Amino acid sequence: MEDKAKQKRIRRIVSTVVIVVIFVALVIIAVIADQFLKGTPFGDFVNNTIGRFFNLLKIVRDNWLTIVESIVIIAFFWLLNRLLEFILVPLSKRKNHQSTIWLLLKSIVKYSTTAIAIFLVLSAWGVDTPVLLVGAGIVGLAISFGAQSLIEDVIAGLFIIFEKQFGIGDVIQVGSTRGRVIDIGIRTTTIEDVYGDILIVNNSDLRMILNTSANLSPAICDAYISYDQNLERVERIIEEAMPILKEKISAIKDGPAYRGVQSLTDKGVLIRIYAKTYELDKYQAVRDMNTELKHIFDKHGVKFGFPTIVVKEEHIKSSEE
Repeated sequence: MEDKAKQKRIRRIVSTVVIVVIFVALVIIAVIADQFLKGTPFGDFVNNTIGRFFNLLKIVRDNWLTIVESIVIIAFFWLLNRLLEFILVPLSKRKNHQSTIWLLLKSIVKYSTTAIAIFLVLSAWGVDTPVLLVGAGIVGLAISFGAQSLIEDVIAGLFIIFEKQFGIGDVIQVGSTRGRVIDIGIRTTTIEDVYGDILIVNNSDLRMILNTSANLSPAICDAYISYDQNLERVERIIEEAMPILKEKISAIKDGPAYRGVQSLTDKGVLIRIYAKTYELDKYQAVRDMNTELKHIFDKHGVKFGFPTIVVKEEHIKSSEE
């Protein structure tokens, strides 16, 4: 794999070098033909073909004022975009529903300023932008008839954002995938699961969504104790340990509380401890509760349950008896 990646990187570098060399050679040929071969058949041929696009000196000399105007337009909108991002980025990073709206506004500002800058630059170079806008509108209308799914995605995205169905940082479940929302766009929503895998879903495909961040999530600690243990003594030990679990496990936001005997099985008496925490902290809170409960049971000599098999022996009389 490393050799293939290295060969691919080498091929990319070689291709880039070849393209740069060809570009520089064409520029040099165009400049030489314009400066030293003007009036000759070869010079006129080069000036009318390659020179129209690669004679950078002539292009700059004839259009320096337009180039400066274009640079000023680009610089202005770049600075404006950076200023707006400086204001909007801190708001979009807050872990609440309003951050999603600010994130959407940041994207709208970015694309809008870029589009305006492009049209102004084209106008500076003499392009009839009103005609271009009309043509773009007609093309956009034609495309819209064949892009109904795109329109559905955009409308669904707007409803998700403005109805506050979920926001950046929320943990949602889409189908069999549960993860944290890391981005909500006009067309797609991006989710990262517990394994770090990224799921990108079209907004129109988001149906039957389970938002587990709307409320605190349960963290349940189940443990089996042996049938020969005194249940009242074990329950008293657990009740006394609840403040200790609360103190040691900072992820617990509500509880913990002893809920009693969950079931009686061949493994032993199943007892349950119940707490609430944030969805992203749920699994670690359960691990910490299991760890602390093990320490407490070891300290008080409480034996855990385990699967048991009852073997019943019967005495079979032989025929001789």
